[in-house]
Amino acid sequence: MKFRFLFFALFCACFNYFGQDNTVIQEDNSLNGQFDKIYRTSTNYQVYKVISKEKYLQLKKNVLDSVSSTKSLVSKKDNLLNKEIENNKETKALLSKTQIALEAANKKENTISLFGLEFSKLNYNLILWGLILALLFALFYFIFKFSRSNILTKEAKDSLLYVENEFEQHRKKSLEREQKLRRQLQDEINKHRNA
Repeated sequence: MKFRFLFFALFCACFNYFGQDNTVIQEDNSLNGQFDKIYRTSTNYQVYKVISKEKYLQLKKNVLDSVSSTKSLVSKKDNLLNKEIENNKETKALLSKTQIALEAANKKENTISLFGLEFSKLNYNLILWGLILALLFALFYFIFKFSRSNILTKEAKDSLLYVENEFEQHRKKSLEREQKLRRQLQDEINKHRNA
């Protein structure tokens, strides 16, 4: 009995296993697939295809739903496109304002205002370094002139001191000579008085 029951259960299981088809056919739910399905399932009458009203109404509903959803999608995409176009225009306007501001900032960055006049940085640097070099040249010139004048002044002072010394010696000699001459004159006067 056990054997029969086991055989029967095994037979049922094998029959069940081989009897089932595991492949699932997926229907094409697109509009084209629905039209093909209606064409396949409709009956023929002479050269015409006969479609049931229910299938026709279902297909019409599906087509209208698809058209409506497509219109809605097109409308959404059109709105999105319009928004992007507006965004693009705003971005271009902002870009042009930014470029103008950038040009103004670059101009301001590359120029320096001095006494109400605007100079480019290159010209300003050239003028500044030209003034510095001219002032340095003038400084060196005045230092040279001062040192030269200082040397000449020293030489003049030395010469004056030498001349003053010579003059003092000459004066002393002249004074001594004068005193000598006065003595001789006094001696001569004294000689003539006594004689």
